[in-house]
Amino acid sequence: MKKQKLSAFIPLIVFSFFVIAGCTDYEANSKSVTLEQPQEEQSVADAVSTVLTDIKPEKKAKRTYIRGIHLSALISGSEKHRRIAADLFDNTELNTAVIDIKEYEGKVYIDGVKIVNTSGTYAKAIPDLKKYISNLKEKGVYIIARIVVFRDNTMTRKKPELAVKNPDGTIWTDRKGVAWLDPYNKDAWDYNLQIAERAANIGFDEIQFDYIRFPSDGNTKNCCYSKPHSAAEALKTLVGFLKESNKRLKTKGTKVSIDVFGLTTTATDDMGIGQKIVEMTEWVDYVSPMVYPSHYGKGSYGLAEPNKEPYKVVYFALADALKRIPAEKLRPWLQDFSLGYKYGRDEVKAQIQACYDNKVDSWLLWNPRCVYTKDTLKGQDDDSLSNPTSEI
Repeated sequence: MKKQKLSAFIPLIVFSFFVIAGCTDYEANSKSVTLEQPQEEQSVADAVSTVLTDIKPEKKAKRTYIRGIHLSALISGSEKHRRIAADLFDNTELNTAVIDIKEYEGKVYIDGVKIVNTSGTYAKAIPDLKKYISNLKEKGVYIIARIVVFRDNTMTRKKPELAVKNPDGTIWTDRKGVAWLDPYNKDAWDYNLQIAERAANIGFDEIQFDYIRFPSDGNTKNCCYSKPHSAAEALKTLVGFLKESNKRLKTKGTKVSIDVFGLTTTATDDMGIGQKIVEMTEWVDYVSPMVYPSHYGKGSYGLAEPNKEPYKVVYFALADALKRIPAEKLRPWLQDFSLGYKYGRDEVKAQIQACYDNKVDSWLLWNPRCVYTKDTLKGQDDDSLSNPTSEI
């Protein structure tokens, strides 16, 4: 199929996923493993269950690729949930855990950060975190700390001087009522980097910065920053943050990665959020474009309905990325959720195959409810880069 020009439409759907509340149910002979968080621990997220994969024989050989799933702070803090997740890492191709230590509501899930403790933004959700990290590492699991950077509904309320403002001086909020830290404010940088440094010190292998961008929804014309705003200055600022991250984290032997909009792999402008994949990738070890087919507008890549073409969307997005950034730095987030079109085993496997057909063997799965398709994952004994192939 001939690839056509990317639609100028940039969907308003913004990646803003957070996870889970409920209770636990685990049946050893079941074809799935269900994780739910304790009702009393429920955050602003909707209460939902987490279905993970079936169990297959363990393989001890170390693998070089990264294939992971996101784990919320509350799930990571439960002994029951930890045991169930351990089965996945022991017996499937999964070898990476992306654990939230700061989400967009702004709570911070690791202690030992002075500014966090004095500001009252710490939330005790993951007890014995250092021990849990050690246990995962004994299993050969690569551990990533996910930090939502500038979308922060807590520190902005504690210290309004760090927030994006309205013209009248009040705190600006997006269409979901969430405030943002001012990306131009170096104190906002330092706050997030102190959290990142603490995560590195307690044993995380990598820091993954999410929402490393400017606001994209709501009345962004009203956004007032601490310095004059332009596309050039926005990009320069985000790159500056990543340079500072390198300076403060590389000495600790910690890798740095970023999450970016999926469209950054193809778009040549900053899409109004300051993100340009080439310039930002230079300063990180890995970049994870969120190439969710549901987030592409009609006509993107010449596809009438991109959401119904998961293989083609991911294939074209990664092919464009590989023309611009090193293959070894590319590690996409893939869609394992339904939004406007039902996604299941075939749709998820099609995206994984699109990675392999671009010679990209690392990927991460995301579901806004943390419900992962049970039969998508292979066992540890199967290292082949093959799934059912979709024709372009």
